[in-house]
This record gives sequence, C-alpha cells and structure tokens, in this order.
Amino acid sequence: MGDILVDGYNVIKNNDMFLQMEVKNFSVARTLLVKQLHNRYRETEHRVIVVFDGDGDKEDMYHEDHIRIIYSRYDETADNVIKRLAVEARVEGRDVVMYSDDEEVRHAVSEQGGSPLSTYDLTTKLNAAPSDVAIRVAHRQKMRRIYGLDPSRKDEDYQEPTRLQSKKKKKRR
Repeated sequence: MGDILVDGYNVIKNNDMFLQMEVKNFSVARTLLVKQLHNRYRETEHRVIVVFDGDGDKEDMYHEDHIRIIYSRYDETADNVIKRLAVEARVEGRDVVMYSDDEEVRHAVSEQGGSPLSTYDLTTKLNAAPSDVAIRVAHRQKMRRIYGLDPSRKDEDYQEPTRLQSKKKKKRR
C-alpha cells in the first residue's frame, strides 16, 4: 500500500479537460478532479490525497469518496504540503506516487524515494477505460484482424441475406 499525492491546481491548470471547467468555476474543476480520482482509484488500497493551495488560518482536511482533500493554510503552499506528506510516507515505509509538473516538487518527492509523474500521466489514467473493458476491446480487435473483418463496415454488412420464405397455400378442408 502506498500514497498517491496529487498537486490539485497544477493538474487543473495543465490539462485542457480541467481548464474548460476552471474558466467557469474553480469549484467545478476541483469537484471534477476529485470525482475522477474516486472513479479511478475506488477499488485500490492506496491512500489518494489531493492537495490544493488554501487561504485559511489552518490546514483544512476533508474526506470525500475515499479521497483525502487537503487545503494548505494561507502561509504554506500546496507544494510544501506535498513535500511534507512525502517525507511522512517515507518515514512510515509507504511508497509514494506523486502527480505534478512542478519541477521543485518532483525533485523533492524523488529525493524521498517517491515516483514523480506528470499531470499528463494522471489524466491519461483518469480517462483510460477500466482494465476489463480494455481487455475486451483488445480481444475484439485481435479477432477482427484474424478473421479479416473490416471495423469500418457496419454490422448489417456482415449479416447473411435473409431467404424469402415462400408463401404456402393453406389447404382447405
């Protein structure tokens, strides 16, 4: 079991999917990110923590659908919270995977033995099909190649022509 750390605003500001929401409202973008994290990691035992820059007097922490959401206090950045969480995880013997494009945070997490990945890596995972669906799609594609089926053709093109049933005259009694 390990920790998955997400630099929330960094993900939102570096990916088109979230930028569209951010234009409307940061709250909508944050909600979408948390919902997608939940959908992707709901079956995992990893601790998923998304960190946002906050402006409160103290650090605020919420739990929503298996996701821990942290807002930093006004005099501390989300980057510093992520660095602190990476140190805590290392001390407690947990692996860390962190998603951010911020080089300083990536370097700090790497120094703690964590795996820094890009926000693109995260959004690719968030948008990926569930593994069972991906396996079925791969199988169907393989069968189409083996049997020479053209995926651009519609299913009705593959149907055998129906035979016209002759009308039998009913015998009169």
